Amino acid sequence: MTFLGAGLVCATLATTATAQDVTADTVVAKVGDTEITLGEVLIARQNLPQQYAQFPNELLFDGLVDQLIQQQLLSDALEAEPGTIAYILTNERRSLRAAEVITDIGNSAVTEDDVQAAYDERFANAEEIPEFRASHLLVESEEEAAAAKTRIDEGAAFADVARDVSTGPTGPNGGDLGWFGAGAMVPEFEDQITSLEIGGVSEPFETQFGWHVATLIERRAQPQPTLDQVGREIAAELQEAAITARLEELAEAETIVEPEEGQFDPNLLDQIELLD
Repeated sequence: MTFLGAGLVCATLATTATAQDVTADTVVAKVGDTEITLGEVLIARQNLPQQYAQFPNELLFDGLVDQLIQQQLLSDALEAEPGTIAYILTNERRSLRAAEVITDIGNSAVTEDDVQAAYDERFANAEEIPEFRASHLLVESEEEAAAAKTRIDEGAAFADVARDVSTGPTGPNGGDLGWFGAGAMVPEFEDQITSLEIGGVSEPFETQFGWHVATLIERRAQPQPTLDQVGREIAAELQEAAITARLEELAEAETIVEPEEGQFDPNLLDQIELLD
């Protein structure tokens, strides 16, 4: 833990507080007339980097209190407060308050029933999307493809022929491409596969990769995702919609004045000296 200093000499508070006695407003230290509360220590703890989670509370508590005392001492020594501090505090307060409202909307506006209803609406009557499982062999010339097709027509197993002649990466496993959906393959290949019956073997055809012979092994409807798989995504979408609706409601109830187009030069963002 990084502290601003060490070896401070200070008085201790007179009593020892138990967990039953304290609140966030309980004073844990004083610097002059300035009180440091347990709430401030708790916030400081939350803001520590993750690596400090391994430290025991005894060390963290004392260290955080010391750090807040040291920061208060240095704060009191500042004679002229820069304007940047006021702007930072204004932005930070605005951000924290907005985050609280967003959290409230997320916790209250979207229920498990809402997520279930949205899931049902999206998937209950969704159109089935076909998927295909196919094998193919890839060779350099039409003649090679025709010869391979002849062997298959004469009774050779497609997988055996693919292992023998295919130059593609699936050759060693008999040309099996696994399951794929529309758009996963080049159009020429997809056209051939979708026109086949299960177990059917195509005539030789050409794509940008070379000459193919393909067979359709299975066809199925693409499995619908379960609620467990997409529930978080749906909840996030519903929460986003609820936040947008709340923002629109608030904006309609308030007078908002925005800068006119061209009123301010965007390069003002580089003029940090304006903060001085």
